Amino acid sequence: MKKLLLAFVTGGMLLTVAACGSNNNAGNKDSGEPVSASAGEKLFKQSCSSCHGGQLEGGIGPSLETVGAKYSEKEIETIIHEGRGQMPSGVVEGNDAKSVAKWLATKK
Repeated sequence: MKKLLLAFVTGGMLLTVAACGSNNNAGNKDSGEPVSASAGEKLFKQSCSSCHGGQLEGGIGPSLETVGAKYSEKEIETIIHEGRGQMPSGVVEGNDAKSVAKWLATKK
């Protein structure tokens, strides 16, 4: 019985990580919006909150509540472009990535 439960829990975790870790960037082109923190908040909610939480509290991905105290805007932008750990690269691109980085950099 323990083995069956362990198999289900492990399978569920793998499916969750696979869903957030998909590197299918076909729909992640730059929206063409100008760079702004308010656009970054909107883009974060659309593209990042499923892993990092709607209130930045974390979930599958780490909490970002104080990410701006740890990383500069440029460092955050680099992480968005290159990915880190289980976070795939290119979830948002171009000016969209700059907007998300600008917004997250204010979270201190």
